Amino acid sequence: MPEYIAPVKEMKFTLSDVIGISDVTKLELYQDATDDIIDAVLTEAAKFANEVISPTNFSGDKEAANLNGDSVTTASGFKEAYKSYSENGWNSICGNPEFGGQGLPQTLGIAVMEMIDSANMAFSLCPILSGSAIEALEAHGTDEQRSTYLEKLISGEWTGTMNLTEPQAGSDVGALVTKASKQPDGSYHLKGQKIFITYGDHDMTENIIHMVLARLPDAPEGTRGISLFIIPKYLINDDSSLGKRNGAYPVSLEHKMGIMASPTCVMAYGEKEDCVGYLLGEENKGMSAMFTMMNNARLSIGVQGIGCSERAYQMALDYAKERVQGKSVKTGNKKAPIIEHPDVRRMLMTIKASTEGARALTYLNAKAIDLGRCHPDADTAEKYKGLADLLTPLSKAYGTDLGFENASLAMQVFGGMGYMEETGIAQIVRDARINPIYEGTNGIQAMDLVGRKLAMNNGKHWQSLMAEMIDFAEILPKSDEFNIIRKNLIKATEHSKECALWLAQQYKENMSNSLAGSVPFLRLLSTAICCYLMAKGAHAAKTRLEGGDPDKGFLQSKIITARFYAEQIVPTVLSLKSAITSGDELFFAINAENMS
Repeated sequence: MPEYIAPVKEMKFTLSDVIGISDVTKLELYQDATDDIIDAVLTEAAKFANEVISPTNFSGDKEAANLNGDSVTTASGFKEAYKSYSENGWNSICGNPEFGGQGLPQTLGIAVMEMIDSANMAFSLCPILSGSAIEALEAHGTDEQRSTYLEKLISGEWTGTMNLTEPQAGSDVGALVTKASKQPDGSYHLKGQKIFITYGDHDMTENIIHMVLARLPDAPEGTRGISLFIIPKYLINDDSSLGKRNGAYPVSLEHKMGIMASPTCVMAYGEKEDCVGYLLGEENKGMSAMFTMMNNARLSIGVQGIGCSERAYQMALDYAKERVQGKSVKTGNKKAPIIEHPDVRRMLMTIKASTEGARALTYLNAKAIDLGRCHPDADTAEKYKGLADLLTPLSKAYGTDLGFENASLAMQVFGGMGYMEETGIAQIVRDARINPIYEGTNGIQAMDLVGRKLAMNNGKHWQSLMAEMIDFAEILPKSDEFNIIRKNLIKATEHSKECALWLAQQYKENMSNSLAGSVPFLRLLSTAICCYLMAKGAHAAKTRLEGGDPDKGFLQSKIITARFYAEQIVPTVLSLKSAITSGDELFFAINAENMS
């Protein structure tokens, strides 16, 4: 099975020429992130992902994680790979320097995380959840809590988890029943069960910091009565040493379709012994802190979808070059590798183009987060914070939908051999399927988009972005290679604007109509933005070619891939306008009892 090779040149181009990381690195906070540093980080991260993480991927799928008594043992090689990951500083590259982090921008960190995702998705889930715990502690923790937990979490010596779901409370988080009771010393005792807890237990670190939602006695019903608690696996003594085991245990591992090496635990709190927790933020304000975690995780999971798509593409491309089958109608070769067949090229180019577009979308999302947090000009910071809010559901949903769709398309390139586990592509398909489901299903992302994000600042953020997209389309070269890009970028943007206005109005008048069109709208808007970003890449490539850049093959491929995206992918969503604005009438025209 071919190992993963990180697309460093592609990532550098996306960061520098498409989304403009220089807007971030020129800020005082990130001035140490020079071009040389960025090159070194990407080069070394690629080497690490290729040589250390990737070899654990297929073997981890076969062996899986195992529960032994009340402790989880990870697959062979995971513990050693994680130790190397943290000791070499990969967990800390975006961490706060006050707590031992390297302080590099998230725009760079997201590219590094994509490499880890592609190399081994099951492995990458552990640091992703730790990153979310770090975000919550930095935003909502007390000084004492930050000093107790952040250094160890940022270094990777400890890991973090997110505990929301219960059997009766999935997307309806407000239905959870886990209880918390305050103790005389100010701590809390928790009692209840959580399901689907990623890396709820493992043997890779000495401690695990659980972030757990629970309800206090007499708390208001629904999400207004939820609080968030910090629950360490091992209690921490006053001298920072580890104390006794806390009453938080895995009771089983979920039997899953994929990500076999990632221990997805059913966790029990307070069943064997007291489970001690510490309030994070205010009582009954836990959802605010949890959304801090979830928004961080949603972008990370979107990038995980890109990682799956890239890995699947590399596998399909290698196979298509080697697999000899049939006669080529293009070259006349009687025994041709299947890459010479038009439909195989169609599939490969579809995966390649959509992966590059979605990669640019998620990197732009990360850039918007950096500038929204750190730009010294308040108006500029507000603009990028709004852009980050708008792009997050797109990154999560479009990135993960493509991850699964493209993994499935890659399997199609393999033909019957792809359905056999021995080729490895089946694992990518199985692993990628979870991404559109967790961290809020993609339907929930679409509801968030039309229900909250379109209305923010009276539509200022999406309207500003669409105006920018149209303005850019107008400056594209008037030439054959750019005509289709300009034409379909304008079409997709105009369709998106018309649908956004209709959905925003319907949300006020008939919410069900708006929600009925939300998922196809998210696909339309995501595709339009990706077409814009692909156009920016093509324009930059053209400029570099005209300036004498010697990397002609790579740069010309950027123009061709953008043309393919505009010509082959954008038309698939232009017809969605009718479906988006049709309302919900036919959705409910058949009574539920008559649908069988």
